[in-house]
Amino acid sequence: MPIEGHSEDETTVEDPIAYFLQDMTYHGKTERTRDAYERVLREFEEFIQMSSENPMGVSKPISETTRRDCMAWVHSLRGQTAESTVATYASYLHRFYAYMTQVGVFDSNPMALVVEEMDERIDTNPTRRDISVDAMRSFVADVRHPLDRAIVVTLLKTGMRAGELCNLDLQDISVPGLDHPTRPQLDGKPDSIYVSSEPAVGELVNGERRPASNKRKRETIIPVDDELRQTLRRWLAVRPDPISDAEPLFATTRGDWGQRITPDMVYHAVTNHASDHGWHRSGGDAEENVTPHYFRHFFTTHLRDRTGDRGIVKYLRGDVAEDIIDTYTHNWGNRVREVYEQNIYELF
Repeated sequence: MPIEGHSEDETTVEDPIAYFLQDMTYHGKTERTRDAYERVLREFEEFIQMSSENPMGVSKPISETTRRDCMAWVHSLRGQTAESTVATYASYLHRFYAYMTQVGVFDSNPMALVVEEMDERIDTNPTRRDISVDAMRSFVADVRHPLDRAIVVTLLKTGMRAGELCNLDLQDISVPGLDHPTRPQLDGKPDSIYVSSEPAVGELVNGERRPASNKRKRETIIPVDDELRQTLRRWLAVRPDPISDAEPLFATTRGDWGQRITPDMVYHAVTNHASDHGWHRSGGDAEENVTPHYFRHFFTTHLRDRTGDRGIVKYLRGDVAEDIIDTYTHNWGNRVREVYEQNIYELF
């Protein structure tokens, strides 16, 4: 935090890492993401404060690191950590310095050139475990808890992010046979889920502060097929009475009975079952571990391969430009739903 009597512009941040993590909170990053950054950044900080490790033989604060310090740290990771993990750690440090430089706390980013010089490419979309639809069916069959099953099937059938799933309210789904008010955007669109682009972590939406941010460019309406409809109906038959008047679609059945679920709860629900299935281990990286984000990758890969239509998949993911999303919004009633229903994989 800024030292008393000085402004942020004077570069007087006592603990740059804590400052960065606090800003990550304001930007809506999950606790799990912040914890990952903190662990890596603190390890780097400890490294440069050890004169025996520092290339110049001196201990220094993180605000005074040089390119050679960063290179030495990256080199120290090799041989002890998978190459993809080295690249991930380097990307964390790069983003830290880039952000602190951008907001005027640091003068420069010593990682900028290091990233360019690294042998391995920092892969923002690493090669992931290749799971067939048949193997995923076996996985889903073993998920018996009604909340966990509803979470897993919804993620796999929609490709939405964990935070977007947490932000769903009952009004965001239109499923025949369920008697509840729905959003105007769902009028004339039965068997659909509405995913908003608006919720941000900590903001009041529908009278409740949200645990996560939605990251869509614009709102999306995703079709609901027979399997997801069946799953949601079964879940709602046993869902605890929500504490919030916002009527969260997914409420916890464990410790905080009736509270809206959080991204951390979704993460652990998925990874606990993945661990039982041999698809997740502590310390594993994105190449081997199955997490909620893996389900988004699974949805994208299999639906794209089945449809050959990248535009519709991008529309359903909610990560396309306005001109493309407008095209599919206007054709939602026929093209999007027709293509989705003809190609979505079966999980039961």
